[in-house]
Amino acid sequence: MSRKTILPNIAYDTQRRSYYVTIRRPAPPGGTPRRTVRCYPTLELAIQALDRKGGEEILANGEDLDKLTLGQWLTYWLEQIIKPSRSASTAHGYTMIIRNHLSPSLGTTQISKLTAAQVQMYLNRMQAKGLCANTVRKHYMLLHNALEHARKQDLVMRNVTEYVTPPTASDPTHHFYDSETMARLFEILAGTSMEPVVKLAGYLGLRRAEICGLKWNHVDREQKVITIAEARTTVNGRPVNKSTKNRSSIRRLGYAGLLDMEELIERLWNQRQEEMERMGDRYEDNGYVICHDGGRPYQADYLSNRLQRVLSKTELPYVTLHGLRHSFASIANSQNVPLFGISRALGHSTTSTTSRIYMHLFDDTHLSVVQAVGEAVGGSSSEQSKSSASE
Repeated sequence: MSRKTILPNIAYDTQRRSYYVTIRRPAPPGGTPRRTVRCYPTLELAIQALDRKGGEEILANGEDLDKLTLGQWLTYWLEQIIKPSRSASTAHGYTMIIRNHLSPSLGTTQISKLTAAQVQMYLNRMQAKGLCANTVRKHYMLLHNALEHARKQDLVMRNVTEYVTPPTASDPTHHFYDSETMARLFEILAGTSMEPVVKLAGYLGLRRAEICGLKWNHVDREQKVITIAEARTTVNGRPVNKSTKNRSSIRRLGYAGLLDMEELIERLWNQRQEEMERMGDRYEDNGYVICHDGGRPYQADYLSNRLQRVLSKTELPYVTLHGLRHSFASIANSQNVPLFGISRALGHSTTSTTSRIYMHLFDDTHLSVVQAVGEAVGGSSSEQSKSSASE
Protein backbone atom coordinates (compact mmCIF):
# COMPACT_ATOMS: atom_id res chain seq x y z
CA MET A 1 0.00 0.00 0.00
CA SER A 2 1.52 3.31 -1.08
CA ARG A 3 -0.50 5.53 1.27
CA LYS A 4 0.42 5.52 4.97
CA THR A 5 -0.91 7.56 7.88
CA ILE A 6 1.87 9.75 9.30
CA LEU A 7 -0.22 12.06 11.52
CA PRO A 8 -3.84 11.99 12.67
CA ASN A 9 -5.96 12.62 9.53
CA ILE A 10 -2.85 13.04 7.32
CA ALA A 11 -1.51 10.30 5.05
CA TYR A 12 1.47 10.27 2.70
CA ASP A 13 1.36 8.61 -0.72
CA THR A 14 4.88 7.35 -1.51
CA GLN A 15 4.12 6.85 -5.21
CA ARG A 16 2.51 10.24 -5.85
CA ARG A 17 4.67 11.95 -3.23
CA SER A 18 1.66 13.86 -1.96
CA TYR A 19 -0.06 14.37 1.36
CA TYR A 20 -3.75 13.57 1.84
CA VAL A 21 -5.82 15.30 4.50
CA THR A 22 -9.05 13.76 5.72
CA ILE A 23 -11.54 16.34 6.96
CA ARG A 24 -14.51 14.91 8.84
CA ARG A 25 -17.72 16.87 9.24
CA PRO A 26 -20.44 16.06 11.78
CA ALA A 27 -23.64 14.48 10.51
CA PRO A 28 -26.51 16.85 9.69
CA PRO A 29 -29.86 16.16 11.39
CA GLY A 30 -31.07 12.80 10.17
CA GLY A 31 -27.97 12.31 7.99
CA THR A 32 -24.60 10.61 8.15
CA PRO A 33 -21.14 12.04 8.87
CA ARG A 34 -19.35 13.39 5.81
CA ARG A 35 -15.71 12.98 4.92
CA THR A 36 -13.61 14.99 2.48
CA VAL A 37 -10.09 14.07 1.34
CA ARG A 38 -7.83 16.73 -0.13
CA CYS A 39 -4.33 16.49 -1.59
CA TYR A 40 -1.38 18.80 -0.83
CA PRO A 41 2.19 18.84 -2.19
CA THR A 42 3.89 19.43 1.18
CA LEU A 43 3.36 18.36 4.76
CA GLU A 44 3.35 21.99 5.91
CA LEU A 45 0.39 22.81 3.63
CA ALA A 46 -1.44 19.68 4.77
CA ILE A 47 -1.01 20.62 8.44
CA GLN A 48 -2.14 24.17 7.74
CA ALA A 49 -5.32 22.93 6.03
CA LEU A 50 -6.13 20.63 8.93
CA ASP A 51 -5.44 23.37 11.47
CA ARG A 52 -7.65 25.80 9.58
CA LYS A 53 -10.61 23.46 9.61
CA GLY A 54 -10.17 22.36 13.22
CA GLY A 55 -9.65 25.87 14.54
CA GLU A 56 -12.67 27.28 12.71
CA GLU A 57 -14.93 24.57 14.11
CA ILE A 58 -13.76 25.02 17.71
CA LEU A 59 -13.90 28.82 17.64
CA ALA A 60 -17.19 29.00 15.77
CA ASN A 61 -18.95 26.63 18.20
CA GLY A 62 -17.32 28.10 21.29
CA GLU A 63 -16.97 24.57 22.65
CA ASP A 64 -13.91 22.52 23.58
CA LEU A 65 -11.80 25.67 23.65
CA ASP A 66 -9.34 23.89 25.93
CA LYS A 67 -8.56 21.58 22.98
CA LEU A 68 -7.57 24.44 20.67
CA THR A 69 -3.96 23.94 19.56
CA LEU A 70 -1.40 26.62 18.88
CA GLY A 71 -1.31 25.62 15.21
CA GLN A 72 -5.08 26.01 14.92
CA TRP A 73 -5.01 29.40 16.61
CA LEU A 74 -2.09 30.68 14.49
CA THR A 75 -3.89 29.67 11.31
CA TYR A 76 -7.11 31.37 12.44
CA TRP A 77 -5.18 34.48 13.58
CA LEU A 78 -3.41 34.68 10.24
CA GLU A 79 -6.58 34.27 8.16
CA GLN A 80 -9.02 36.34 10.21
CA ILE A 81 -6.89 39.05 11.84
CA ILE A 82 -3.66 39.53 9.88
CA LYS A 83 -4.61 39.09 6.22
CA PRO A 84 -7.58 41.52 6.29
CA SER A 85 -5.53 44.28 7.94
CA ARG A 86 -1.93 43.91 6.74
CA SER A 87 -0.19 44.14 3.39
CA ALA A 88 0.16 41.05 1.21
CA SER A 89 3.94 41.00 1.73
CA THR A 90 3.58 41.12 5.53
CA ALA A 91 0.94 38.38 5.53
CA HIS A 92 3.15 36.24 3.29
CA GLY A 93 6.11 36.63 5.65
CA TYR A 94 3.95 35.59 8.61
CA THR A 95 2.60 32.64 6.64
CA MET A 96 6.09 31.33 5.92
CA ILE A 97 7.13 31.56 9.58
CA ILE A 98 3.99 29.82 10.80
CA ARG A 99 3.90 27.16 8.08
CA ASN A 100 7.59 26.27 8.00
CA HIS A 101 8.61 26.74 11.62
CA LEU A 102 6.05 27.43 14.33
CA SER A 103 3.34 24.94 13.35
CA PRO A 104 5.71 21.98 12.75
CA SER A 105 7.49 22.67 16.07
CA LEU A 106 4.75 23.80 18.45
CA GLY A 107 1.53 23.45 16.48
CA THR A 108 0.14 20.35 18.23
CA THR A 109 0.50 21.91 21.71
CA GLN A 110 -2.79 23.02 23.23
CA ILE A 111 -2.67 26.80 23.42
CA SER A 112 -3.82 26.82 27.04
CA LYS A 113 -0.95 24.50 28.02
CA LEU A 114 1.85 26.23 26.13
CA THR A 115 4.68 27.16 28.51
CA ALA A 116 7.39 29.78 28.46
CA ALA A 117 9.99 26.99 28.60
CA GLN A 118 8.64 25.49 25.36
CA VAL A 119 8.83 28.85 23.61
CA GLN A 120 12.35 29.49 24.96
CA MET A 121 13.56 26.10 23.73
CA TYR A 122 11.96 26.77 20.34
CA LEU A 123 13.83 30.08 19.96
CA ASN A 124 17.09 28.43 20.98
CA ARG A 125 16.54 25.61 18.44
CA MET A 126 15.95 28.12 15.67
CA GLN A 127 19.25 29.82 16.43
CA ALA A 128 21.01 26.46 16.62
CA LYS A 129 19.64 25.67 13.14
CA GLY A 130 21.44 28.72 11.79
CA LEU A 131 18.74 31.41 11.76
CA CYS A 132 20.19 34.80 12.64
CA ALA A 133 19.18 36.59 15.84
CA ASN A 134 17.07 39.19 14.03
CA THR A 135 15.09 36.48 12.22
CA VAL A 136 14.46 34.56 15.44
CA ARG A 137 13.26 37.79 17.03
CA LYS A 138 10.68 38.04 14.24
CA HIS A 139 9.44 34.58 15.22
CA TYR A 140 9.22 35.75 18.82
CA MET A 141 7.31 38.93 17.96
CA LEU A 142 4.87 37.03 15.75
CA LEU A 143 4.16 34.54 18.51
CA HIS A 144 3.87 37.33 21.08
CA ASN A 145 1.31 39.22 18.97
CA ALA A 146 -0.71 36.09 18.20
CA LEU A 147 -0.87 35.06 21.85
CA GLU A 148 -1.75 38.60 22.88
CA HIS A 149 -4.83 38.41 20.64
CA ALA A 150 -5.63 35.03 22.19
CA ARG A 151 -5.36 36.54 25.67
CA LYS A 152 -7.70 39.40 24.74
CA GLN A 153 -10.24 36.81 23.56
CA ASP A 154 -9.93 34.89 26.86
CA LEU A 155 -8.42 31.85 25.18
CA VAL A 156 -5.38 31.97 27.47
CA MET A 157 -4.96 33.45 30.94
CA ARG A 158 -1.57 35.00 30.19
CA ASN A 159 0.84 35.57 27.33
CA VAL A 160 3.73 33.20 28.07
CA THR A 161 6.07 35.03 25.70
CA GLU A 162 6.34 37.78 28.34
CA TYR A 163 8.43 35.35 30.39
CA VAL A 164 10.75 34.45 27.50
CA THR A 165 14.08 36.05 26.65
CA PRO A 166 14.45 36.54 22.88
CA PRO A 167 17.90 36.83 21.31
CA THR A 168 19.50 40.25 21.32
CA ALA A 169 19.01 42.12 18.07
CA SER A 170 22.18 42.54 16.03
CA ASP A 171 22.94 45.60 13.93
CA PRO A 172 22.78 44.75 10.22
CA THR A 173 25.83 45.33 8.06
CA HIS A 174 25.32 48.28 5.74
CA HIS A 175 27.31 48.92 2.58
CA PHE A 176 27.18 52.42 1.15
CA TYR A 177 29.05 54.77 -1.16
CA ASP A 178 30.52 58.20 -0.61
CA SER A 179 29.81 60.96 -3.11
CA GLU A 180 32.87 60.21 -5.26
CA THR A 181 32.07 56.49 -5.59
CA MET A 182 28.43 57.29 -6.31
CA ALA A 183 29.47 59.66 -9.09
CA ARG A 184 31.69 56.92 -10.52
CA LEU A 185 28.77 54.48 -10.54
CA PHE A 186 26.57 57.03 -12.33
CA GLU A 187 29.32 57.54 -14.91
CA ILE A 188 29.67 53.79 -15.58
CA LEU A 189 25.90 53.33 -16.00
CA ALA A 190 25.32 56.44 -18.12
CA GLY A 191 23.12 55.63 -21.09
CA THR A 192 22.09 52.19 -19.84
CA SER A 193 18.69 51.03 -18.58
CA MET A 194 20.12 50.90 -15.05
CA GLU A 195 21.06 54.60 -15.03
CA PRO A 196 17.60 55.88 -13.95
CA VAL A 197 17.32 53.10 -11.37
CA VAL A 198 20.52 53.94 -9.51
CA LYS A 199 19.91 57.69 -9.78
CA LEU A 200 16.45 57.43 -8.24
CA ALA A 201 18.00 55.46 -5.39
CA GLY A 202 21.11 57.62 -5.05
CA TYR A 203 19.72 61.09 -5.70
CA LEU A 204 16.32 60.65 -4.01
CA GLY A 205 16.87 57.81 -1.54
CA LEU A 206 14.04 55.68 -2.90
CA ARG A 207 13.45 52.08 -1.85
CA ARG A 208 13.63 49.59 -4.72
CA ALA A 209 9.88 48.84 -4.40
CA GLU A 210 9.21 52.58 -4.72
CA ILE A 211 11.39 52.74 -7.84
CA CYS A 212 9.49 49.84 -9.41
CA GLY A 213 6.13 51.38 -8.43
CA LEU A 214 6.80 54.94 -9.59
CA LYS A 215 4.27 56.08 -12.23
CA TRP A 216 4.17 59.07 -14.52
CA ASN A 217 0.99 60.40 -12.94
CA HIS A 218 3.07 61.01 -9.82
CA VAL A 219 5.75 62.97 -11.70
CA ASP A 220 5.08 66.69 -12.09
CA ARG A 221 7.46 67.54 -14.91
CA GLU A 222 6.49 71.22 -14.87
CA GLN A 223 7.10 71.78 -11.15
CA LYS A 224 9.82 69.10 -11.11
CA VAL A 225 8.34 67.23 -8.17
CA ILE A 226 8.03 63.46 -7.72
CA THR A 227 5.39 62.12 -5.34
CA ILE A 228 6.15 58.75 -3.76
CA ALA A 229 2.77 57.10 -3.19
CA GLU A 230 2.96 53.55 -4.58
CA ALA A 231 5.26 50.55 -4.38
CA ARG A 232 5.60 47.39 -6.44
CA THR A 233 7.00 44.24 -4.87
CA THR A 234 6.84 40.46 -5.25
CA VAL A 235 4.95 38.12 -2.93
CA ASN A 236 5.42 34.40 -3.40
CA GLY A 237 6.69 34.96 -6.92
CA ARG A 238 3.79 37.20 -7.95
CA PRO A 239 3.98 40.99 -8.48
CA VAL A 240 1.93 43.04 -6.03
CA ASN A 241 1.13 46.74 -6.28
CA LYS A 242 0.53 48.38 -2.93
CA SER A 243 0.69 51.67 -1.08
CA THR A 244 3.97 52.79 0.40
CA LYS A 245 5.39 51.30 3.61
CA ASN A 246 3.50 53.71 5.88
CA ARG A 247 1.79 57.09 5.80
CA SER A 248 5.09 58.90 6.30
CA SER A 249 6.49 57.12 3.24
CA ILE A 250 4.11 59.18 1.07
CA ARG A 251 6.26 62.20 0.28
CA ARG A 252 7.01 64.84 -2.33
CA LEU A 253 10.60 65.14 -3.52
CA GLY A 254 11.62 68.12 -5.64
CA TYR A 255 14.43 67.79 -8.16
CA ALA A 256 14.39 71.32 -9.60
CA GLY A 257 17.94 72.57 -10.02
CA LEU A 258 19.39 69.07 -10.09
CA LEU A 259 20.21 69.22 -13.79
CA ASP A 260 21.19 65.56 -14.01
CA MET A 261 17.75 64.46 -12.74
CA GLU A 262 15.92 67.05 -14.82
CA GLU A 263 17.60 65.78 -17.98
CA LEU A 264 17.00 62.14 -17.00
CA ILE A 265 13.27 62.58 -16.38
CA GLU A 266 12.76 64.39 -19.68
CA ARG A 267 14.77 61.73 -21.53
CA LEU A 268 12.66 58.93 -20.01
CA TRP A 269 9.46 60.75 -20.93
CA ASN A 270 10.56 61.30 -24.55
CA GLN A 271 11.65 57.67 -24.87
CA ARG A 272 8.22 56.57 -23.65
CA GLN A 273 6.42 58.79 -26.19
CA GLU A 274 8.60 57.48 -29.02
CA GLU A 275 8.02 53.85 -28.03
CA MET A 276 4.26 54.34 -27.76
CA GLU A 277 4.15 55.92 -31.20
CA ARG A 278 6.36 53.23 -32.74
CA MET A 279 4.71 50.18 -31.11
CA GLY A 280 1.09 51.33 -31.05
CA ASP A 281 -1.21 48.77 -29.42
CA ARG A 282 1.74 46.50 -28.68
CA TYR A 283 2.98 48.95 -26.05
CA GLU A 284 1.83 47.95 -22.54
CA ASP A 285 0.94 51.34 -21.16
CA ASN A 286 0.87 50.66 -17.43
CA GLY A 287 2.17 54.13 -16.66
CA TYR A 288 5.44 53.05 -15.04
CA VAL A 289 8.47 55.34 -15.20
CA ILE A 290 10.98 52.50 -14.87
CA CYS A 291 10.10 49.64 -17.21
CA HIS A 292 11.30 47.27 -19.90
CA ASP A 293 11.14 48.28 -23.54
CA GLY A 294 7.46 48.05 -24.41
CA GLY A 295 6.18 49.27 -21.06
CA ARG A 296 6.28 46.06 -19.01
CA PRO A 297 7.25 46.88 -15.39
CA TYR A 298 10.36 45.52 -13.74
CA GLN A 299 10.51 43.06 -10.86
CA ALA A 300 12.48 44.31 -7.85
CA ASP A 301 14.74 41.24 -7.76
CA TYR A 302 15.54 41.66 -11.44
CA LEU A 303 16.90 45.15 -10.83
CA SER A 304 18.91 44.01 -7.82
CA ASN A 305 20.47 41.19 -9.83
CA ARG A 306 21.22 43.52 -12.74
CA LEU A 307 23.09 45.88 -10.43
CA GLN A 308 25.23 43.04 -9.05
CA ARG A 309 26.09 41.85 -12.56
CA VAL A 310 27.22 45.36 -13.46
CA LEU A 311 29.29 45.75 -10.29
CA SER A 312 30.98 42.39 -10.86
CA LYS A 313 32.51 43.81 -14.03
CA THR A 314 33.92 46.89 -12.30
CA GLU A 315 36.32 47.63 -9.47
CA LEU A 316 33.61 49.38 -7.45
CA PRO A 317 32.90 48.00 -3.96
CA TYR A 318 29.83 45.89 -3.23
CA VAL A 319 26.56 47.75 -2.72
CA THR A 320 22.87 46.94 -3.12
CA LEU A 321 20.03 49.14 -4.34
CA HIS A 322 19.06 49.62 -0.71
CA GLY A 323 22.69 50.44 -0.04
CA LEU A 324 22.34 53.37 -2.45
CA ARG A 325 19.50 54.59 -0.23
CA HIS A 326 21.91 54.36 2.70
CA SER A 327 24.42 56.27 0.59
CA PHE A 328 21.85 59.04 0.08
CA ALA A 329 21.47 59.37 3.86
CA SER A 330 25.22 59.34 4.43
CA ILE A 331 25.98 61.96 1.79
CA ALA A 332 23.13 64.19 3.01
CA ASN A 333 24.49 63.93 6.52
CA SER A 334 28.03 64.78 5.35
CA GLN A 335 26.61 67.96 3.82
CA ASN A 336 25.17 68.95 7.22
CA VAL A 337 21.55 68.39 6.21
CA PRO A 338 19.49 68.36 9.44
CA LEU A 339 18.33 64.95 10.66
CA PHE A 340 14.68 66.00 10.33
CA GLY A 341 15.16 66.78 6.63
CA ILE A 342 16.90 63.45 5.98
CA SER A 343 14.13 61.61 7.80
CA ARG A 344 11.38 63.30 5.78
CA ALA A 345 13.15 62.62 2.48
CA LEU A 346 13.60 58.94 3.35
CA GLY A 347 9.96 58.60 4.36
CA HIS A 348 10.58 57.56 7.96
CA SER A 349 7.77 57.95 10.49
CA THR A 350 10.05 59.61 13.07
CA THR A 351 13.57 60.99 13.30
CA SER A 352 14.30 58.33 15.93
CA THR A 353 13.81 55.71 13.20
CA THR A 354 16.34 57.50 11.02
CA SER A 355 18.77 57.88 13.90
CA ARG A 356 18.46 54.21 14.88
CA ILE A 357 19.00 52.87 11.35
CA TYR A 358 21.74 55.29 10.31
CA MET A 359 23.53 55.93 13.61
CA HIS A 360 26.65 54.24 12.23
CA LEU A 361 26.63 56.70 9.33
CA PHE A 362 26.25 59.72 11.59
CA ASP A 363 29.06 58.87 14.02
CA ASP A 364 31.67 60.86 12.10
CA THR A 365 29.43 63.93 12.15
CA HIS A 366 28.97 63.60 15.89
CA LEU A 367 32.76 63.50 16.18
CA SER A 368 33.15 66.60 14.04
CA VAL A 369 30.52 68.43 16.11
CA VAL A 370 32.47 67.69 19.30
CA GLN A 371 35.68 68.83 17.64
CA ALA A 372 34.05 72.04 16.40
CA VAL A 373 32.71 72.86 19.86
CA GLY A 374 36.11 72.07 21.37
CA GLU A 375 37.89 74.34 18.93
CA ALA A 376 35.39 77.14 19.57
CA VAL A 377 35.67 76.88 23.33
CA GLY A 378 39.41 76.37 23.18
CA GLY A 379 39.78 79.32 20.86
CA SER A 380 37.76 81.54 23.18
CA SER A 381 39.84 80.43 26.14
CA SER A 382 43.04 81.23 24.26
CA GLU A 383 41.80 84.68 23.30
CA GLN A 384 40.82 85.42 26.90
CA SER A 385 44.25 84.28 28.09
CA LYS A 386 45.98 86.52 25.61
CA SER A 387 43.76 89.45 26.59
CA SER A 388 44.49 88.91 30.30
CA ALA A 389 48.22 88.67 29.63
CA SER A 390 48.26 91.90 27.69
CA GLU A 391 46.51 93.72 30.51
